[in-house]
Amino acid sequence: MLPYALARPLLFRLDAETAHDLTIAGLSRFGCLLPRITPAAGQATRVMGLDFPNRVGLAAGLDKNGEAIDGLARLGFGFIEIGTVTPRPQAGNPKPRLFRLVEQRALINRMGFNNLGVDKLLANVRGASYRGILGINIGKNADTPIERAADDYLLCLDKVYAQASYVAVNISSPNTSKLRQLQDATHLGTLLSALKARQAELAQSHGRYVPLALKIAPDLGAEDIQSIADAVRRQRIDAVIATNTTVARDGLPAGPESRQPGGLSGAPLFERATAVLATLVNALAGEIPVIATGGIDSGPRAAAKLAAGAQLVQIYTGLIYRGPELVRECIEATR
Repeated sequence: MLPYALARPLLFRLDAETAHDLTIAGLSRFGCLLPRITPAAGQATRVMGLDFPNRVGLAAGLDKNGEAIDGLARLGFGFIEIGTVTPRPQAGNPKPRLFRLVEQRALINRMGFNNLGVDKLLANVRGASYRGILGINIGKNADTPIERAADDYLLCLDKVYAQASYVAVNISSPNTSKLRQLQDATHLGTLLSALKARQAELAQSHGRYVPLALKIAPDLGAEDIQSIADAVRRQRIDAVIATNTTVARDGLPAGPESRQPGGLSGAPLFERATAVLATLVNALAGEIPVIATGGIDSGPRAAAKLAAGAQLVQIYTGLIYRGPELVRECIEATR
């Protein structure tokens, strides 16, 4: 494969989604040719009862179907999260639906959980040789009514449980209609209670406990964050991932790209996501670990997430702009 410094200009001449698809295909076919990054000694940490070789993970959304796990693993990640996956395949929202804001080192996406369905993802996982920590991020199909959302999450949990190191529950994407309503106190308590009950049943039948992590939005006030913290503490959810993309456009210059609807990720999200992280960590009072994502495009920004109380970090958009060097930099900064 081409070094990223050479590949990026070529990829950035293409529209963003075409470049993404080519990258995943390239990693799937030729990722074994990448030089393997081996984490330095002394970086291991234990979170959710799992032993992570380092604190830097890949966020969900890059490899939605688990097609490039082995190639991504060679970049040195301490863990990889794939998905979001839904029970049934779905095309997602109409194209174009992924936009670069190059000067801001950001993306706007309204993908809409486009994926090949949970069965295809599991086939890809079984075919991968990676044996590190694998998170599987689950969601609901767009045509499933919000009142039946728990059915989709439970079905996905049942299916992915045996293959996952942990399962991330995505209720915070802005690109599936009404999905964020699941963060409301009434909906959230019902959903988490159902998931914890099923987790206990699956742990018994599989003889293995697989942690649950809840992924939340950055567009939350202090009362909302406290409500979520109360719910996850009450239900003993194993971790919270903070945060998903934002619908806010704070600090972006006016222009057709910045006005695109969807979730904003990348550098402009950093301050908002880190503020939510710090508020959440305080509300959780050390009882539940937090995994931080949102705006990490340098080692110092990864370290800042740990300083705000996170125990692990995840990157995605920064990887698009910086390439594999960002993984190395963040690993070193979070030792």
